[in-house]
Amino acid sequence: MDKIDGSARLMVVSDLDQTMIDHDDMQNLSLLRFEALWEAEFSQDSLLVFSTGRTPISYKGLRKQKPLITPDIIITSVGTVISYGEEMIRDVGWEEYLNNNWDRNVVIEETSKFPQLKPQPEKNQGPHKVSFFVDKQGAQVVMDSLPQKMEKRGLDVKIVYSSGEALDVLPKGAGKGQALLYLLEKFDSHGKPPNNTLVCGDSGNDAELFTVPSIHGVVVSNAQEELLQWYEENAKDNPKIIHATERCASGIMQAIGHFKLGPNVSARDLEFPYPKVTTIKPADVVVKFYVLYEKWRRGEVPKSASVMQYLKSITHLSGTIIHPSGLECSLHESIDALSSCYGDKQGKNFRAWVDRLVTSPIGTTSWLVRFDNCEVEGHARYCCRTTLLLNIKPEIPEGLELTHIHKTWLEGHSAGSDHTFIL
Repeated sequence: MDKIDGSARLMVVSDLDQTMIDHDDMQNLSLLRFEALWEAEFSQDSLLVFSTGRTPISYKGLRKQKPLITPDIIITSVGTVISYGEEMIRDVGWEEYLNNNWDRNVVIEETSKFPQLKPQPEKNQGPHKVSFFVDKQGAQVVMDSLPQKMEKRGLDVKIVYSSGEALDVLPKGAGKGQALLYLLEKFDSHGKPPNNTLVCGDSGNDAELFTVPSIHGVVVSNAQEELLQWYEENAKDNPKIIHATERCASGIMQAIGHFKLGPNVSARDLEFPYPKVTTIKPADVVVKFYVLYEKWRRGEVPKSASVMQYLKSITHLSGTIIHPSGLECSLHESIDALSSCYGDKQGKNFRAWVDRLVTSPIGTTSWLVRFDNCEVEGHARYCCRTTLLLNIKPEIPEGLELTHIHKTWLEGHSAGSDHTFIL
């Protein structure tokens, strides 16, 4: 909440499964493309919000499986839990509000009278979320009669049906849309309303997001039937809500461009050699540096001396890198070592990305950049907290020269690991 002094340039609020994350994309390329765009172009002055039906426990499990960057805010359990930052500090005020006219035991008692409902596993349940599996026909029966039964028991509930199989019973004031309204009101009360908000979804439990006033919205091309039906009936003629022609995160990038909310070309989509920049952007330099590093090792750029020449041109001749082990090496010698690793990860599930990137000016000629640098190969993941020093140098391609890199293991990643970060 406090990372930005004023209003966010853009707040992206996105569902996760089959919206931000394409589970049919085994390479996670659309996700990584969006994340490279976000870290390079938006991370310093904008807010990323994930809004998911998953519980906090399920969300944490997903983070171990997918190369997800850390959002500024995470809304979980279909809008019943709001948490902030990497530590996922819960908004107690929101949960206290949801306690009004809610009794989970009564909900369980009344829903047990519907044989169509099959309770979801305990990991999918929450204090303000009672979840079931049910087919479309059974869901209609429940939605037609359960609210009246709850009202007779003194409860106000909301029923959300999505993905053709998942039914959630929530407090009346809960849901993804209500949680977003709460956040927007909170920002407004602090005098920091976002300049623009883009909501993104694929299923029925995302429909509420598109009803929030003044938002831009994108229904991704692979959206479920129930959201497409809602779009046709309620939003087809709304110029601020589009049905993308691209899947998942690629559809989100398409919407950013369509609504002119900022740049929408990812560093992962740039051909090498990179075009000369006109504006100095420390975050962009760092993201392109590690994208090129990954592509070199995957053999996805030409095996050309010009790649190594470029990397040396943006690093100081006497620059150094300190590895997590404490070993200090020359940056140019490390680039020479990388030269001999061309294609060594070809055909392997190897990826490298940056997360939690923060840039800080030092005086008028230098920048300190801090970020998590992660590499994954197969099921093994290695992450370091990385500090990087950049000096302004107008005559080189990026306008900034890298002089020092310092890496330390992130908590939870073994300092005894034999994994080597070349850069």
